[in-house]
Amino acid sequence: MGAIALADTSFVVALLNSNDSQHKWAVDLAAKYVTPWRTCEAVLSEADHLLGSHGWPSLAALLRREALVVASDWENEQERVLALMARYADLPMALADACLVRMTERVSNSVVLTADSHFRLFRRYGRQVVPCALPD
Repeated sequence: MGAIALADTSFVVALLNSNDSQHKWAVDLAAKYVTPWRTCEAVLSEADHLLGSHGWPSLAALLRREALVVASDWENEQERVLALMARYADLPMALADACLVRMTERVSNSVVLTADSHFRLFRRYGRQVVPCALPD
């Protein structure tokens, strides 16, 4: 696929945890999108926490072989990310979610790989649907 993949926590965790209910979806999706998948530091922190110490070696391997790369720019994007979080304070928008929505604004032809349906509620540039690859 020609789109630039932005990896959400749910995709990373499902890909690396064979017991996850979305594992097959994530494996199939991983085969469709060229690496490196881009992400933000907040996604790595969430994935590390959710995978636990047993999952860390697999996450580290993705990072070492640069299949997953940090491509966010917190220093320059902080205010926009925080504004997104304030706008969606009544929804489940975590820091990682806001960073990824902002990344879709900065990276043309991008798509968020996520199992989190709440991404359907978010808008980039205030009114555009966030492009996502979600499970059926």
